[in-house]
Amino acid sequence: MRDRGDRYQPDILARGLDVVFCGINPALTAAADGYNFSSPTNRFWSAIHLAGFTDRQLAPAEERTLLTYGCGITAVVTRPTSEAREVSALEIRQALSSFEAKMRTFGPRVLAFLGKPAVSVVLGTGAVGWGLQDQTVAGATAWVLPNPSGRNRRFSTAALVTAYAELHAFVALPRR
Repeated sequence: MRDRGDRYQPDILARGLDVVFCGINPALTAAADGYNFSSPTNRFWSAIHLAGFTDRQLAPAEERTLLTYGCGITAVVTRPTSEAREVSALEIRQALSSFEAKMRTFGPRVLAFLGKPAVSVVLGTGAVGWGLQDQTVAGATAWVLPNPSGRNRRFSTAALVTAYAELHAFVALPRR
């Protein structure tokens, strides 16, 4: 846990990253602990490691190390909640212009949305599939991954790793 004087910063960003993993909003546990994906049931750190994004499994407290692997973290909505479903489509739409401006500033190659609800609002369509999307967001390729939350019981860890590995293979390809 961080010192009480530290403020939680949900964005782990730098210019020109290969991938920015994008949640709907931060979890209350992340805000309390001071690190993204800090819940012991969250499978984000193991999924990105097993998918090849990192050479070892990072701990939440090492989240800034993710930048050295060409990856970052952000959220569309900055308000922490206990569950993502507490964030309405209206709140996502209201956050969209500042989110897109931030992404244009940092210019990631791929925005990997963790779950379908936010990206369906961002893209303005209910027909969102997994993986590569036809549309871009703020100039970045849009990709949809399963949410790594331990509450997401529809995807086993193995299924998460498979989906994340597809993205890893895509970003390993030379830029066009």
